[in-house]
Formats: sequence, structure tokens, C-alpha cells
Amino acid sequence: MENNRNFFITIALSVLILTLWQVFYMNPRVEQQREAARVEQQRTEEQKKTAEATNPGAGTPAPGTTAPDAIPNAPGGETVTTASRDQALAASKRVKIDTPSLEGSISLTGARLDDLKLKHYTETVDKNSPEIELLNPQALPTGYFAEIGFVGNDKTGAVPGSETVWSVEGNPTLSPSTPVTLTYTNDKGLTFKRTFSVDHDYMFTVSDTVQNSGSGAVSLFNYGRVTRYDKPAVASTYVLHEGLIGFTGAEGLQEHKYASVEKDKQYQPGKSTDGWLGITDKYWAVTLVPTEKQPFQPRYAYFEDGRHRYQSDFLTDPINVEAGQSATVETEIFAGAKEVAKINAYAEDRHIKRFDLLIDWGWFHFITKPMFWLIDTLYKFLGNFGLAILATTVIVKAIFFPLANKSYASMANMKKVQPKMLEIREKYADDKMKQQQAMMELYKTEKINPLAGCWPVALQIPVFFSLYKVLYITIEMRHAPFFGWIQDLAAPDPTSIFNLFGLVPVTLPHMLMIGVWPLIMGVTMFLQMRMNPTPPDPTQAAIFTWMPVIFTFMMAGFPAGLVIYWAWNNTLSILQQGVIMKRQGAKIELWDNLVALFRKKPSPAE
Repeated sequence: MENNRNFFITIALSVLILTLWQVFYMNPRVEQQREAARVEQQRTEEQKKTAEATNPGAGTPAPGTTAPDAIPNAPGGETVTTASRDQALAASKRVKIDTPSLEGSISLTGARLDDLKLKHYTETVDKNSPEIELLNPQALPTGYFAEIGFVGNDKTGAVPGSETVWSVEGNPTLSPSTPVTLTYTNDKGLTFKRTFSVDHDYMFTVSDTVQNSGSGAVSLFNYGRVTRYDKPAVASTYVLHEGLIGFTGAEGLQEHKYASVEKDKQYQPGKSTDGWLGITDKYWAVTLVPTEKQPFQPRYAYFEDGRHRYQSDFLTDPINVEAGQSATVETEIFAGAKEVAKINAYAEDRHIKRFDLLIDWGWFHFITKPMFWLIDTLYKFLGNFGLAILATTVIVKAIFFPLANKSYASMANMKKVQPKMLEIREKYADDKMKQQQAMMELYKTEKINPLAGCWPVALQIPVFFSLYKVLYITIEMRHAPFFGWIQDLAAPDPTSIFNLFGLVPVTLPHMLMIGVWPLIMGVTMFLQMRMNPTPPDPTQAAIFTWMPVIFTFMMAGFPAGLVIYWAWNNTLSILQQGVIMKRQGAKIELWDNLVALFRKKPSPAE
């Protein structure tokens, strides 16, 4: 009885702590960041208005200034094509991309990276399912691309931008061993040479060299943008950030969900000399890493003119090129799957500041990261993430074995003195104060800690949350099979008792998808609770009887890997608690409780 009450106390305290953390720490922090962005945006707009008043009609940024609005955007009257993806790709000449991880092409119009598929990832668990299409041409409803360009002025003439048609110099296929070079020369004597290179995974390097063959010095700006016209098909949850993201300047991490940027239209943090920015999904991301040679102004924006679109972009400070001289700027583009090892390697090897934050480890990253490391390490030995989760459960149990033993021993002692506890309740049934005093005296005399039952549950809660986070956010768990019908540990159990586990061809509503593993979890939870005496209060007894049923329905929609963990953890707890109770001489109530549950109760007449 007491340990069940402690179960509720622990859950309530956990929820309270999370709520207080959100209200008194996270919310003020978010509001502070939002207010700083609003002030910076207001200051920028005032500077812009002042500049326009001083020089009315100026259409391009003057040397020495930055103007994020000068970054090219899609025309306001643009329409969406009804053509297929292949037809949209054929509308412009292209350079092929072929790497061990990627396939696609670069459009020679704008030198855009707007056609990219991930070779190792499919849309469903079916191996014949289509590959993930990460980037798509602008004309499609799912338009999504990365673009690097320049902003010039009268002295520079036309500079490479969205509509510039580049020429291929030499090799026409981009691969890890064969870079591709594009060229463009304008009427002012400026020659632009752009070299694309790519590694074996997901990182592109764009190197732009500007050769000034004119008679005078020129000044121009380098920009980069990631633009997206649609949102993920599945709405994100509070557990995970999806939307515009970056880590730049003094503000550090910037996370703007689609809904928030739709409301506020634009966020403009302070200038930076390092960092990255882009757009992230649950498993994929496209980000820009500007050159460290030039300070740049980052921006996160939403545009409503013509087609609605989301954009993370940057604009560098002026790049000055003397007559007869050249200048080179370099931008890296990450476009691919957010694989933990590769993200960490990019952060370390390429010195990309806090690039690991591209994966949303959450507030409890100090637990979530080690949890992933442990599961991933065990997977390398066992070859199955499901087995790795089971092994992780055993290891966690072993780590906390001494503390859990003390808790279960204390619970066993409480069972032995339960007759005395019942006597106290009956003796002071009308005086709750004396009842509590007598109980405390009994605890003191028998050396029992009434809160000992909280510890097994309290220790399980952070492990549960961290495992849920790992299963939900890491792509390594996506489509990871277990055995039998579980082909994706990150998805709910696909079976249901209500269609006889697939024997009846009926499509059921989500709430009725109660699969095999949720049922196993419910049964193990039921048995664990029946290890303890039935509460004397009928209301409490009914609550504890129905709690496993409620949890079975609740957990049915969770990732199968999490349900398997919970069921296995319950099983280990039952075994551990049974052994300790037997050693302590306490009666194991399981069989008696089961018999009493199904025994016919006598009628009042009897």
C-alpha cells in the first residue's frame, strides 16, 4: 500500500519539477531571447529607414553595410508547377551528384543544390520503398534548396544570384574524388569561379573565387540561404524541435519553430564570425556554415509574398577586391541525415562550433547522450538495437542494485509490520493526527523508511525519459528491427488485439491499436503491483486494479522499443523484489492476490 502511494508521490514530484523548470527557467529564457531578437530587429529597421532617408531610392547595399533584405527571394507572382519532379528537374541544365550516401544534381541556374536523395534511407521499412527526397526544385510544392550567391552594386555589375546561368568547366559529375567547377563572367570584368566538392557522407564545400579584371576596386557581399516552401508532413511535438535553427554569435543556439516564425516573421540575432544555421527536421537537416574570414549577419525569416516560405540565411560584410586581384570565400553545406557519429565528427574535425546541437538532445542531455552511447555501443556487439535496449536495462538495474535492494528490503519490512499498521488504523480511525504519530513511531521503532518505495520508481523515471528521447530523435533507431513483427523500434507496435493481431482485415482507429508488447507490458505491470498487499480501501483497490489497463492503452502509442524496455524492466523488478522479500522473510502476496481477485465474493445473504 505504502509503496503504491509512493509511486504516485514520485510521479507527481517529477511532473512538478518539470513544470517548475519550464515556468521559471525555460520560459523566461525563451522570452529573453525573443525580446533580444525583437530589439535587434527594431534597431536594424531603424538603421535601414535612416539610410533610405539619407539616400532615397538606393536599391543595393552600399560598401561597408549589411542588408539582409538584399538577399534574393522568389518572385512574388511565382506559381507552383503541376509537373512531376523529373519534369521540374529537366527544366534547367544540371550537374550530377553521385556519392556513397547521396544522389541528385545541382541546377546550373543559380548553382542551386535543389535535388538530393539519401541512398541509405527509405520512406518506410519496406526496402523497396522510395528513397528519402531531401531537396526539391523551387517550382514544386515541396520546394527546398540551398543557395550561395553574391549581392553587388553598380560598380560590380551583375553578380551570381538566383537567376545566374553558370557554365561547367571540365568534369560534369560531382563525387568525393571529382570536384566540379562552375564559372561566370559579367560585363564589368569580374570572373566568378565556384568549386563544389563533397565528402563520402553529407558535407558539401562551396569555394567561390572572385577575379577582378576591371580597372577599379569593387566591393560585394556573399550570401547563403536555405529556403523551404512546405513543412514536415507530421507535426512536431514538444519533445523535439523542428524548424529554423542555428548557433551563431553571442546568442548561441537559435531555435524557431515554424509556427513562431510565421507569427513573428523574422528573427535577426547579432553578427557572428563563426557558427552555422539552417532548417532541421526530425531526422534530416540542411545547414550552412559560413566562412570564418568574414563577419556575417544571420537571419531566420518567413515570407508571405506570392508563396509562403521559410528561410535561414546570412549576409557577409563587404568583400573588397582590388583591380587585378582576387578574393576567395568558402561555405560548407550540410545536407543529409543527422547521424550522431557523423555530426560529432563534423563538429570536431571541421571545428564547427556546437554543431552537435543540430540533434535535439533536450534539457536532460547529460542523461540522454550517455544513454544513446550505451545503447549504440551494445548494438555494435549484439547487432540488434532491441537486444541492446534489453542489455541496457540489465546494466542500469545492476548499477542501482544496492540502492534498489535497500528499497525492496525496507518494503519487505513494511509488509511484516502490516498487521501492526492495521491495528493503528483501526485504533485511531477517528483521529488522523494520532494515527500519523503512531505510524511514525512504528517506523522509528522498526527502522523502516516509508519513502523507500519511491527510489526504484524515481530512478526509473529519468531512464525512461532519456530512452524515450533516444528512440524518438535519433535516426539510428529509425526502422531498427527487433524480432518478429517489430520491424521499427521507433514506431508503435503495429498489431492489435481488436483485429486479432491482423487476422481480421480491419483498419482500426489509433486508440484501439493495442499490440502484443503493450499487452505484455500491462501484464507485467499488473503482476508487479500484485506483489504487494491489496489496499484495504475499495477506491484505492479499484485504482490499482485498473491502473495497468490504463497504462496499457497509454503506452500503446509509444515507440515499441520503449514498451519493450518497460516490460523487461517490470519483469526484472518482479524477480528482484521476489528474491529480496523471500530473504527478508516477508510473504509474497502475488498468488494470494491473484486468487482473491478471481474468487467469487459471497453475497450479503450468505
